[in-house]
Amino acid sequence: MTPALPYSLDGKVAVITGSSRGIGRATAEIMARLGAKVVISSRTADACEPVAEAIRAEGGEAAVIACNISRKGEVEGLIAGTEKLYGAPDILVCNAAVNPAYGPLADLSDEAFDKIMGSNVKSNLWLCNRVIPAMKAKGGGAIVIISSIAGMQGNAVIGGYGISKAADFALARNLAVEHGGDNVRVNCIAPGLVKTDFARALWEDEEMLKKRTRTTPLRRIGLPEEIGPVAAFLASPAASFITGQVIVADGGVTIA
Repeated sequence: MTPALPYSLDGKVAVITGSSRGIGRATAEIMARLGAKVVISSRTADACEPVAEAIRAEGGEAAVIACNISRKGEVEGLIAGTEKLYGAPDILVCNAAVNPAYGPLADLSDEAFDKIMGSNVKSNLWLCNRVIPAMKAKGGGAIVIISSIAGMQGNAVIGGYGISKAADFALARNLAVEHGGDNVRVNCIAPGLVKTDFARALWEDEEMLKKRTRTTPLRRIGLPEEIGPVAAFLASPAASFITGQVIVADGGVTIA
């Protein structure tokens, strides 16, 4: 019997939150090309349909299930809907996140802080706790949390977001320890500045962009298509001995 290719996702079921655009979309597209059945999800189904249609046009398999990850009932609906369509997920990518505040922590309202932590951390725990039992029953699974280098460095204007992303590192490590014995792997990706709509306020600031590219060894910011394959790798058999890790994909900015 020929062994599976190390990067193949044939026969796997993957749920990717926040996948109507940006890093989530790029992740869904590459996972579908590698053979996974992918569930595209964001707050509205209409935003997700073009992604699913593009994947199907390439011969992939994709479904759409809308989900506001800040609402526990909708998180349950996302996973239950996936189970009904394709069976229990083998792969979960927690990509959806929010950042409603820009400025110093002294100005961060309780409401904004609670929204950041609820959407960026608590919802990830909801999702993980919902999928892990079935992953164990299937013999294992892979969870990838899209975090940020904002969780590794101080920042004067997105401190609340950075706190939530640092918390995601701890979440991944603890889940990896708890569930590694059942072959459930949990890892984080920490992208640097990537050209997405989510980060538009940063990369459209010409002075900030010049400074960032000047201090980044690769002399540029990233693209979503450079982060999606990292998630696909972490979900694949090629990463079968990797768990509890933070994989930095930032063009080298944090080492310079």
